[in-house]
Amino acid sequence: MFCIFKINFYITTKLLVMKKFSFFFCTIALLFSLSSSAQKTPIDSLKFFTDEDIIEMTLTTDIRGLQRQKGDDVFQEGTVKMKFPDNTEVTEKVAVGARGKFRRENCRIPPIMMNFRSPGSALNNLGKLKLVISCGPKSGDEELLFKEFLIYKIYNLLENKSFRVRLLNINYEDASGKNKPFTQHAFLLEDDGEMARRNGCKKKDHPPYLTESTDRELMTMVSIFEYFIGNTDWSVPNNHNIKLIFDRKNDAALPYPVAYDFDYCGLVDASYAIPNEVIGTEKVTERVYRGFPRSLEEIQSILTVFKNKKESIYNLINSFTLLSEKARKVMTSYLDDFYTTIQSNSQVKTIFIDNARRN
Repeated sequence: MFCIFKINFYITTKLLVMKKFSFFFCTIALLFSLSSSAQKTPIDSLKFFTDEDIIEMTLTTDIRGLQRQKGDDVFQEGTVKMKFPDNTEVTEKVAVGARGKFRRENCRIPPIMMNFRSPGSALNNLGKLKLVISCGPKSGDEELLFKEFLIYKIYNLLENKSFRVRLLNINYEDASGKNKPFTQHAFLLEDDGEMARRNGCKKKDHPPYLTESTDRELMTMVSIFEYFIGNTDWSVPNNHNIKLIFDRKNDAALPYPVAYDFDYCGLVDASYAIPNEVIGTEKVTERVYRGFPRSLEEIQSILTVFKNKKESIYNLINSFTLLSEKARKVMTSYLDDFYTTIQSNSQVKTIFIDNARRN
């Protein structure tokens, strides 16, 4: 009898111990699960720039400190709160710095570089992004911003090796409390390393390149696109408004030029844009082709892309209702002149071959 009692006691004790261990491990598993679910879901940088809806964003930083910054590598602390169209909200720390020269001295708030890179941040994948803003508070200033935004979107239609953009409605809050909050539209420009990666390329430090030491076909596209929008404010050798990216697998391949920064072009027609004295233009709306000689076949191959995308380009502009109807008509009218020109073989030969650069 005593033996039976001892056996039962042993079994009961064993079961209690097993239950305690089972409860312990379940608790640990639950805590781990809760911890994992609490971790921030990183933003998909590709989806961020392919979605079309406007993001509501609040940037809190020392506005006056930003205005006083000297140099392009000076950053200060800030906080961004993003509200996405699906009502998801993300709040993270960010490093912000002023950039540019003319706008830093002449605009209400300077253009901004935003560094989202921070371990554990939901916005870490965005990298370092340029925030393109309107120069002043007037509606005309925002129209210039919208025009430049549309030019990036047009370039996306024509060429994959181009910077993507995302439109924001941004509220600026001064952390010092010395400036009243204000709201305006702006857009973010894709990180250059991300743009290179999605095109099978990489960015790297490099010496100056001659224009004709870049990929021939893409350089022809860039040159014609700059003519298309009436832009002469670019240079490959001076590394001015052209980003070079390099094939990730083929070190012998020539670099690919990627155009950006279009606010001085004729299609935007900003009041602060100055005609190019070196080229001899009298108005920023005056088109000058700055590409080097190509065969007629090479030129026509690129022009075919523009012709095939004409309807999509015009639909993009006409459907962008944040821009006034009058401004949209001015844009399409300016592009009409280009499309009329390229219908004439003689004008194509004169502009893109006979008048091409020789040095």
